[in-house]
Amino acid sequence: MINEVSTTVTLPPSQTASVSQTLDLASDFDTFLKMLTAQAKYQDPMDPISSSEYASQLAQFSAVEQQVLTNDTLQLISEQLSGSNISSLANWVGMEARAVTPAFFDGSAPITLSPNPAAVADRVELVVYDENGVEVQRNAIPVSAQPVEWAGLDDDGNPLPEGTYSFTVESFADDELILSEQAEVYSRVTEAQVLNGDIILILEGGQAVLSSSVTGLRDP
Repeated sequence: MINEVSTTVTLPPSQTASVSQTLDLASDFDTFLKMLTAQAKYQDPMDPISSSEYASQLAQFSAVEQQVLTNDTLQLISEQLSGSNISSLANWVGMEARAVTPAFFDGSAPITLSPNPAAVADRVELVVYDENGVEVQRNAIPVSAQPVEWAGLDDDGNPLPEGTYSFTVESFADDELILSEQAEVYSRVTEAQVLNGDIILILEGGQAVLSSSVTGLRDP
């Protein structure tokens, strides 16, 4: 036995609006032609409407018609670009992004940092702060832009508590502080979102950064 299947198609709001505009435009064009025909039919024979006036009216309506069609095209392009942004979000999730942001320490896995000390420095220190902004550690690191790993261990070799930490690189010359700036860190991307045309990355620990602020990307 074959049962008849009733199918109902529901268009998205944007497509519904586009179809409505097209139908309205066709209806308006028919109305315009009827009015133009009536105008020609009942015009004063002693003072007929000039052909240039007819052409002007047709040109005006044609311009409106083209503007509506152009708006529909732009709307379609916008929707396609939005869909492209959504499809590209999956490429971010699971990767490790490098940016100036606090990093989440899970109590075991080290955190990779990218310091950028002053070139004229003769001593560089990495200062670690907890999520409350309290300094918890200060270590000497090489005067180099090469990545370093923070193991998350205290001075006795015990793991620091799980949580979010931020890192500042301080550059000294002749014991004088000449530069202090937050270090870039690698963090795993757990979610990606599109907001007002921008891609927002949610990092492990809940931090949010713009994709445009990411300066490096690597496979964990």
